[in-house]
Amino acid sequence: MTAELHNPETSLSVALEGAIAALPPEGQTSLRQLLAQIGEQGLLLFTVVLCIPFLFPVGPPGISTVFGIVILLIGVGVARNRVPWLPDRLLDRPLTADSVRPVLVKGRQVCLRLERVVRPRWLLLTEGSTVNVVHGSALVFAALVLMAPLPFIPLSNTLPGGSILLLALGLAERDGVLVAGGYALLLLATVYVGGLLSGVVWAALHFLHGA
Repeated sequence: MTAELHNPETSLSVALEGAIAALPPEGQTSLRQLLAQIGEQGLLLFTVVLCIPFLFPVGPPGISTVFGIVILLIGVGVARNRVPWLPDRLLDRPLTADSVRPVLVKGRQVCLRLERVVRPRWLLLTEGSTVNVVHGSALVFAALVLMAPLPFIPLSNTLPGGSILLLALGLAERDGVLVAGGYALLLLATVYVGGLLSGVVWAALHFLHGA
């Protein structure tokens, strides 16, 4: 079962403030309830966190596939305006309100700092369900580029990872400038990674022909 997401019509700090206020004073909550409360922005913030390891010229080996699959599923969720498929056992696992509240408070503090620079602008690029379909599809495509089998090649993870980060953060904060930058970087990543893959295929075919 999936929970419908809310469009990011407020800043992420405000969405987190609402989630903090909705927590019970005591007792338990769940990931499903948190995502339903924070909405699409919670998924997008998680996507930003997943992109951080790829912001270096050569990313850590072995994680691009795992993280890429998660980002791909989030992209599908954004496109469908629904929480992506995750095991019910994970979505419904009880979380104590006392353990969740400090995390949300810290996240809100970080978002307040980011919002001094990142702000709603070029809103036509971040509003509406049709826009969600386009941007969700772009996240899916960027995740596939990120998962290209090119270990230890400089920028092969950095470019698609950076494009995902800009898209996710731009959508979360309704900053169309960041979204446009994400698409520009995704185009560059597609050309760069596509060229590398073409070179690998050509070299393999040349080797097999020579053998």
